Amino acid sequence: MKLPHRAILFDSDGVLVDSDASVHSAWSRWAIFYGLDPDEVADMVHGRRSADTVALLVPAEQQQEALSTVDRYEVEDALQVTAMPGSRELVTGLPAGSWAVVTSAVTALALARLRAAGLPRPEVLVTADDVTAGKPSPEGYRAAAARLGVDPADCIVCEDSPAGIRAGLDAGATVVGIGERARGNGAAVVVQDLRGLRLVGGDLVVQEEYRLPG
Repeated sequence: MKLPHRAILFDSDGVLVDSDASVHSAWSRWAIFYGLDPDEVADMVHGRRSADTVALLVPAEQQQEALSTVDRYEVEDALQVTAMPGSRELVTGLPAGSWAVVTSAVTALALARLRAAGLPRPEVLVTADDVTAGKPSPEGYRAAAARLGVDPADCIVCEDSPAGIRAGLDAGATVVGIGERARGNGAAVVVQDLRGLRLVGGDLVVQEEYRLPG
């Protein structure tokens, strides 16, 4: 299966970097501090900006302090992050100006996780600090495409979360789902991880041995 494109827009957590343990650690600490169930809170956060999760769980008068606390915990725990299989090989083989990262993390956290995983800093990075609405809003993906000078319809979005997949689809891009969380959410194809994609000429080619039922 070939996927023609002019640019690839990657989510970070769960796609480029394996931050699940870090996310669970930071949000569990935060949940316990605020008297919330840590497992329920950790299950809510994938694909969301921390500000959006905090707004759902904490009274308005406590939200700014609560947001600062969880952002600090996440940066502290970023050293636990590693590269997802296949991510380093894929992004380092892409031409300059042909890819971007669009993440629900704030800028400091996004960069800390990429550094911990040993991945290059993208020329175009769109974070929670750069948008007025987080995923599932398509704002971030549209902004990344514009900064690369391409139409979203000419982009492939690589996403693992339902909110991120919806954002990519609503931006008008072709979406490749990454991992089990992506299944059943409308992606054109779902692969186990980025080992499932290989650049051949101007196309991304799906490696069938890594393909998951969509």
